[in-house]
Amino acid sequence: MLFEEERKQQISDHIQNTGRASVQELALTFQVSESTVRRDLKDLEESGMVRRTHGGAVALIQADNAEPSYVEKEDRFRLQKEAIAREAAALVREGDTLILDSGTTTYYLAKAIKSIPRLTVVTNSIVVAQELAQQSNISLVLTGGTVRYETLAMVGPMAERALEQLRVDKTFLAINGIDPAAGLTTPSITEAEMKRKMIHAGREVILLADHSKYGKSVFAKVADLKDIDRLIADPLLPETAMKELEEAGVQLTIAAEKGE
Repeated sequence: MLFEEERKQQISDHIQNTGRASVQELALTFQVSESTVRRDLKDLEESGMVRRTHGGAVALIQADNAEPSYVEKEDRFRLQKEAIAREAAALVREGDTLILDSGTTTYYLAKAIKSIPRLTVVTNSIVVAQELAQQSNISLVLTGGTVRYETLAMVGPMAERALEQLRVDKTFLAINGIDPAAGLTTPSITEAEMKRKMIHAGREVILLADHSKYGKSVFAKVADLKDIDRLIADPLLPETAMKELEEAGVQLTIAAEKGE
């Protein structure tokens, strides 16, 4: 007979390993009543370990945290990402200081701001740096650090120290997962720390994310939803998102594709 806390931990482990489980399945597996399972799931949800669904629960943290390479992600939802980038570029003013996170959508943002005068852009992205390096109107600052193959992002203690010294008008952040309970998440612990530094450095924090990121959580937590000021997303964002973002105090901007 398991103690209550042991049972809850094993239920959590079971859901993390399988991705989801029904109340009936858990009751049979752990030889307890369905009402006991429901109470356990309620406690686990309040602890941030699972998310309850109708008839069961799902894992907050996905079992598969494999991260696709930058090249694999570049053309995924490209039209939506370009629309998000155009909407983000409309927020940039002459003379602004910016942080551009590493990501495919922030790369499209870099392309969209190239003609804006007197910008200072701080980035840890190799591809963003390549895009902006020959723009005489842009003062480009690189964080330094170790380059990750998966994202072509510079990370690590050197890059983190560079960000700690800065305060910018706007941080444009990229992310892998957005979930009302789990917050903002990414597969890499080192990139999660970089993103936290970027959030701290920005007077305004603007998250750029296509609809596929919403309702998803992965390995390393970056921040809570309330830690960002605005989300720019595409029209395919789930219907529940607007209410959830409003409750977190996040302004939502929907970026329509050209011609819409």
